[in-house]
Amino acid sequence: MNGDLTDHELESYLDEALPAEEMARIEAHLRDDPTLLRRLAHLNARRDQGAHTIGAIWRRQRLTCPDREQLGAFLLGALDPEEEDYLEFHLRVVGCRVCQANLEDLRQRQAETEDVAETRRRRYFNSSAGYLGRSQG
Repeated sequence: MNGDLTDHELESYLDEALPAEEMARIEAHLRDDPTLLRRLAHLNARRDQGAHTIGAIWRRQRLTCPDREQLGAFLLGALDPEEEDYLEFHLRVVGCRVCQANLEDLRQRQAETEDVAETRRRRYFNSSAGYLGRSQG
């Protein structure tokens, strides 16, 4: 069974680009199979030496991931139907954990009260106020 894992799956594991269940499944296989662990180490070493495919670069740089502004528009239901379909696919079928985490963060921020948001803004301001220079006028 462990030999059934493709290089692509293992590289996606290294990039943490798989759904949590799949990451856990591969992790369990790696614990049980020293040969698979060596294979993963070889793939990682090859990547460290600069052996990159266009697909690997595309995945690692997350070129298909939406930005937070797009995720916010998705959350508000303000996207074109085509964009919304893509984000649904990216989040639910591809299972992009980075975008899921960003979307969850945006949901939490949307749900927080104005008092909590104001407290956070004040804390940010106070932590940076000493770094702001006075305008030379």
